[in-house]
Amino acid sequence: MSKNFDAIMEKVTAFPMKKLAVAVAQDKAVLEAVKAAKERGIAESILVGDADEIKKIGAELSMDMSQYRIIDEKDVVEASLKAVKLVHDGEADMYMKGLLPTGTFLKSVLNKEVGLRTGKPLSHVCVFEIPGFDRLLFLTDVAFIPYPTLEDKKCMIDYTVEVANACGVENPKVACLAALETVNEKMPVCVESAKLTEMNINGEITGCIVDGPLSMDIALYKEAAEEKGALNRRVAGDADILLFPDIHAGNLVYKSIVHMVDCKNGNILTGTQAPVILTSRSDSMDVKLNSIALASVVAEAMKNR
Repeated sequence: MSKNFDAIMEKVTAFPMKKLAVAVAQDKAVLEAVKAAKERGIAESILVGDADEIKKIGAELSMDMSQYRIIDEKDVVEASLKAVKLVHDGEADMYMKGLLPTGTFLKSVLNKEVGLRTGKPLSHVCVFEIPGFDRLLFLTDVAFIPYPTLEDKKCMIDYTVEVANACGVENPKVACLAALETVNEKMPVCVESAKLTEMNINGEITGCIVDGPLSMDIALYKEAAEEKGALNRRVAGDADILLFPDIHAGNLVYKSIVHMVDCKNGNILTGTQAPVILTSRSDSMDVKLNSIALASVVAEAMKNR
């Protein structure tokens, strides 16, 4: 089981290097991550975008550009379509956002001819390595689905379980988070959390242990569960996956951790035919590299499946 990103990196190097297609690759942090991924044996990259700018930034980073396939396309929309088509056609295993608007990038992902759509909803999974925890934490959804329905939440659990499995976490424990740990009929989040738990017990959600509604302290800390008399809960203090009720709760927790805790994280978009790396412009090179490694283990798991 991968308990940190170093373990994920080691896992990646145990199988053949994956190939990454980058849309509008003329971005310094992205190219830094691409360089590090190649040097660490994680992924080869195909760089699609303004070739002159890509080579200029590459020179600044002391990259040997002769080792990279570069597809010159200065139009941002066309560059995104050419990059995603490489994954669609099997020439690359993963797709990554470079220097282009998120909306344009997502349109390429969902393109009917060359995109990676599956007909299922897309969702975002963030993986955290946080000091004090003996395991990775998988968060969903902090960036994509604003107000997930019950069916959306089922998909989110399924996707995140697959990511956790790819990282070596078998039968992960899923906490359906809410403000309370009891069912309050006036609070739809609590009612849906209880329904997801019932669906898991009835075999409609498999490969994991689901419990909810749960407050975040009970989900993560045994001491809190003991103080509140909740040690009998199925996920008390041992949650691997945190399922947030909406994007506001997820995003607030995500940004609190990122800006207040010395931690590591990586992010991927799920519900697609192949792993999609959707990071923010403000994310560091390390976050982008961690995301490439995460996408690589997921790509390998998808290939084997």
